[in-house]
Amino acid sequence: MSGKREYGDYQTPFDFAERVCHYLKDCRHIKPSAIVEPTCGMGHFLKSSLLFGANEYYGIEINPQYCEYCKKFVNSDKVKIVNTDFFTFSSKSLIKDKRQVLVIGNPPWVTNSTLSALGSENIPIKANFKGLKGIDAITGASNFDICEYIILQLINEYKDTNTVIAMLCKTSVARNVFKELKRNYIAFSSCDILEFDAAKVFAIGASACVLVVQLIDNFISQDVCNVYDFDYPQKIKSQFGYSNGQFYSNLGVEIENFSGRCCFEWRQGVKHDCSKIMELTMYNGMLQNGRKESVQIEDDIVFPLIKSSMFKAPIIHTFSKYVIVTQRKAREETEHLEQEVPKTWGYLNENKEFFENRKSSIYRGAPPFSMFGVGNYSYSKYKVGVSGFYKKPLFSVLYSNDNKPVMTDDTSYFICFDSYDMAYVAMLLLNSKKVQRFLTSIAFLDAKRPYTKKVLERIDFDKIVNTLTLNELTATENDLNLSNYVTLPMYDAFKSLLGMGQMSFT
Repeated sequence: MSGKREYGDYQTPFDFAERVCHYLKDCRHIKPSAIVEPTCGMGHFLKSSLLFGANEYYGIEINPQYCEYCKKFVNSDKVKIVNTDFFTFSSKSLIKDKRQVLVIGNPPWVTNSTLSALGSENIPIKANFKGLKGIDAITGASNFDICEYIILQLINEYKDTNTVIAMLCKTSVARNVFKELKRNYIAFSSCDILEFDAAKVFAIGASACVLVVQLIDNFISQDVCNVYDFDYPQKIKSQFGYSNGQFYSNLGVEIENFSGRCCFEWRQGVKHDCSKIMELTMYNGMLQNGRKESVQIEDDIVFPLIKSSMFKAPIIHTFSKYVIVTQRKAREETEHLEQEVPKTWGYLNENKEFFENRKSSIYRGAPPFSMFGVGNYSYSKYKVGVSGFYKKPLFSVLYSNDNKPVMTDDTSYFICFDSYDMAYVAMLLLNSKKVQRFLTSIAFLDAKRPYTKKVLERIDFDKIVNTLTLNELTATENDLNLSNYVTLPMYDAFKSLLGMGQMSFT
C-alpha cells in the first residue's frame, strides 16, 4: 500500500466514526437522503453512516487498494465506491435524491507543499484559491492545507442546497472555513466546531475538531461559530465570529474596544531560507555560520538579528546573532556587492549551492542571493517587535548600541520609529494589561502563529491613547521590571505623533 504520508493519511478509528454519526443523528437530528464520503479511505465513516438509513451512499477514493478493502468492509448494496481523484470529480453529479445530503469524512491533514516534496500526485492544481494579493499570493498559493481546500471545494459544490458538511479537521482549518463562508457570502444556517483530543484519536499533537456546517438555499449567513467539547456537546464552550463587522476569537470576553486600523505599518522580518549561510553567531569575537565555519567578511551588510524565540525582554540592545542582508529592497540587483564587499561576495559564491537549492518559488528569476522582507523599513534605527509564536505576546524595543539597524526573522513583526522615546512608549502601550486582553480576544492562542500581521493591524493606537493613562504606563513599567522612565511630555509627544497620520517606511 502506498505510503500514508503521501496521502496525508490519518484513518479514522471505526469507534470514533460511529460516535460522530450518532452525534449527528441523535443530537443534530439529521435525516439524510444521500451520504457522500469524498475521501473514504478504508470506509469507516461509510459503514458507520449506515445507521442513518439513507437511500444512497457514495465513497470517493484515489487509492485502489483502499477501494477494494472498503467494498469488503462496508459490504452494502446501497454503497457505491468510486476509484477516482477527488480533485477532478464532482460527487454531487452522482446523487439522485438531493432532499438532504450529508457530506462526511476526514480529508488529508497535510499541506500542498508537503505532498509536493514527497513527489505525490494526490494534490490539487496549484492555484491562488483564496484570491490573495501580493507576496501573500506568491507564498500562500504554493503552500495551503489540503483539508481546507477539499472542504471549501465541497462547500462551493453544494452551496445553495440542503447539505450538511461534517468533517474532521484541525481547528485552524475549521476557523478558516468559517471566515471563507463569510467572505464569499455562502448561505448557511449554522457552523459549529466540536473539539476532540487528537492525541487519543489519532496519536498526533494537533488541535482538532468535528466541523459541522449546515448549508441552505437562501441568503441567511450566521455571524457566530459555536465551539463545543465533543464529549459534552450540549453546552457551548465558547464562540468566535463577527461583531459590528470586526472578527473576534472569543466573543464572551469583556474587553476594551481597541479594534480599528493601526496607524503604524506592521512589517515582517527578513526571509532568506538559507540560515546555515546567512545567519551568523558571535563566538569569542569571531563570526561562525550554521555549519560551524569561521566567517571573515566585511561588516558593512552584517546586522544584529533577533529571531522569534529571542523576544524575552522588553528592551533588547545586545546581540549574539547576526544576519547578512544582501539587498535594500526586494529583487534589487546584487552584483554591486562584488566591488563593495568582495570578501562577503566571495563567501556567498563559495556557498552558492545552498541558495540554488532553496525550494520557494519567490526566489525564481530573482538576482543571486536574493532575500524578501527587505525595504527601507528594515533599516530603521528603532523598532518595536514581537514574536508571532508566543501565546502571551511580549513587545520589545529593538536597537543596537553600535547604531546598526536590528533585523528580525520572518516569523516576527515590527513597527518603526525614529526615536527611542517614541518606541518605548509604543512598547509600554502594547504590553499594557488592557491591550494584552484585547489581543487575546482577536487571536487564536492554539494556532501555530497566534499573532500575525492581520491581527496586529487591528490595533488602533488612537483608541488606546484615549483610554490609557500615564499611571497605567508606569504600572506596565513595573510589571515588566523596568525603571520608571516614561513621562507625561513623552506620552504627549507620542499622541502628537499619532496626529500626524499613517506612519510607515517604504
